[in-house]
Amino acid sequence: MSKRIKRRILPRRRISGGLTIGSMVNCADNTGARRLKIIQMIGYKGRKRRLPTVGVGDLVTVSCREGTPEMRRQLFNAVVVRQKRLYQRVDGTRVQFEDNAAVILTPEGTLRGSDVKGPVAREAVDRWARLGNIARMVV
Repeated sequence: MSKRIKRRILPRRRISGGLTIGSMVNCADNTGARRLKIIQMIGYKGRKRRLPTVGVGDLVTVSCREGTPEMRRQLFNAVVVRQKRLYQRVDGTRVQFEDNAAVILTPEGTLRGSDVKGPVAREAVDRWARLGNIARMVV
């Protein structure tokens, strides 16, 4: 009789989602976009008719609503770098930003802009290493 060994798989620590589908966020890079609307969360598998909650470091599909004429009304992949809603880190500290912001990515996964304005959450830098090279301030 063989015993099945259960592997314990630890899920990624989930950050309290402060955003959802349809949320408007600021663009924190120098690509020419100013306001982005979250269209879809990449990798979400959930209940029917339930809107996914998006937190810091999550990959989303966004539509550019305000910005340069070349950027407007186009879809991009983006990473959320700041959220207004309070969330708790593993060490117990609580973090909250002044605004909701995202950074646009290319289809290959590299950053589209060359500069990131404002602070960037450490959770986003841990998941997206290239973001840490460009960010001026990591909180």
